[in-house]
Amino acid sequence: MPVAFELQMVGVAVVIGLVHLMAVAVVGDRQRGLTWSAGARDKPIPLTGVGGRLERAAANFRETFPLFAAAVVIATLGDRLGPLTSVGALLYVLGRVAYLPLYAFGVPWLRSIVWFVSFFGIIAILLALVV
Repeated sequence: MPVAFELQMVGVAVVIGLVHLMAVAVVGDRQRGLTWSAGARDKPIPLTGVGGRLERAAANFRETFPLFAAAVVIATLGDRLGPLTSVGALLYVLGRVAYLPLYAFGVPWLRSIVWFVSFFGIIAILLALVV
């Protein structure tokens, strides 16, 4: 049985989350040092520059991903998958792929527009539940 496109996009989004996690870890290790990373981390050392932006982008991903995944699961279980959910899932994933480098490089307005694209993807999936 083929896996629905929307569920495949949830899988792709999980990979995006792993990329966020690794980016913060790599840059964090460079800024904080391996001794801090391997230790108890009792004294927080905030990341700055690119590291701080990567950390904030990862936090933003963690805020939106559960909403996206829940919307896809609800649409799947409710047998509401269709063109609107497919477009919504694609918009979310494409927006999240573009968001990370835009935030990392400090691109202000375009980053916000791209965030809205991913947000609209979630809204599109939710709209499919009621139309």
